Amino acid sequence: MKQKTPLKLSLDGLDPALTVNQKVYQSLRKALMTGEIPPGRALTIRELAGLLDVSPMPVREALRQLAAENALEILGNRRVQVPKMSAMKFQELYEARIALESHAAERALPYIDNERLAELEAIDARVDAAYEAGDHEQVSIRNQQFHRRLYEANPHQVTLPLIESLWLQLGPFMRLATRQLEDHYQVDRHNEALDAIRRKDAFALRRAIAADIRDGNAFVVSSGLLEEATESKAAVGAAPRRD
Repeated sequence: MKQKTPLKLSLDGLDPALTVNQKVYQSLRKALMTGEIPPGRALTIRELAGLLDVSPMPVREALRQLAAENALEILGNRRVQVPKMSAMKFQELYEARIALESHAAERALPYIDNERLAELEAIDARVDAAYEAGDHEQVSIRNQQFHRRLYEANPHQVTLPLIESLWLQLGPFMRLATRQLEDHYQVDRHNEALDAIRRKDAFALRRAIAADIRDGNAFVVSSGLLEEATESKAAVGAAPRRD
């Protein structure tokens, strides 16, 4: 039997003011968004509760909430799983990312001061360091951090929740691309975006962000990783009633 990939789930580092239910939700949401829970990885509520050192109840509630956000699918036999991903749905999600994130980047540009630029440069350096170390998890985390901090520069932005919803649905599949980091990161689009920010060139910034997103999309589709993931029949199973 193929051994399960160990998961690194924890409530550490979360806002202590959050309730247990909120912490469990945030931890599982982050795990899905960064691909820590990959397609086909079988899980039970009991296992998740054990990893997070909580009772099954907050795990059940978190799974229901994530299902409402289209990040998980609840099946009729009391199982849940990462929803199956067709090539057409994958493309639609990516086109939505390009439209929303290009817009968010352009609108944020007038508000990016030297301090924010320095922060973005530091985050990009951490992305590069994770890439050099072959640290798939940190590549995913830091890449999203770069994009989030860029868009957050706009104090009037309203698109980030929509963008994060797309990240949540795509995360389990995009993590597959980081298996082959050298093929995925042929061009550092973050450097292109940073250069556009320094020049206050809105068109170049939109183009760099769109290219960054499109590169990841093209790699997953062309490499066959999407088909590999969707062929798996394993599900993320809900625990039996005795839990």
